[in-house]
Amino acid sequence: QVQLVESGGGLVQAGGSLRLSCAASGRTFGSSVMGWFRQPPGKEREFVAAMNWSGASTRYADSVKGRFTISRDNAKNTVYLQMNSLKPEDTAVYYCAADPRTSGVVRLTSGYAYWGQGTQVTVSS
Repeated sequence: QVQLVESGGGLVQAGGSLRLSCAASGRTFGSSVMGWFRQPPGKEREFVAAMNWSGASTRYADSVKGRFTISRDNAKNTVYLQMNSLKPEDTAVYYCAADPRTSGVVRLTSGYAYWGQGTQVTVSS
């Protein structure tokens, strides 16, 4: 079992930055692929970024590439999403996800067994 708790969301002006954190409990964090997804108002949940267990492999959605950075600290059981140059279209509920069953990077929501409760990010123009 892995429990995930996101934090760090809020209201920010366009061009600003936020750092999301996802604290995980459970012994399998260090071997889990970790992902960030988001769900804009009225839309489906979409992939944002993911990192494999060692941090050696990452993937980003094209819409955030060059602006967002995913990182993890296995000693602290925490994964981060640094978001820079935020745009109004980044407004969404952001979710952290984990899965200990794969060693690769997963972009699909179906590839993750554990999810956090989400944190709201609102970017004003």
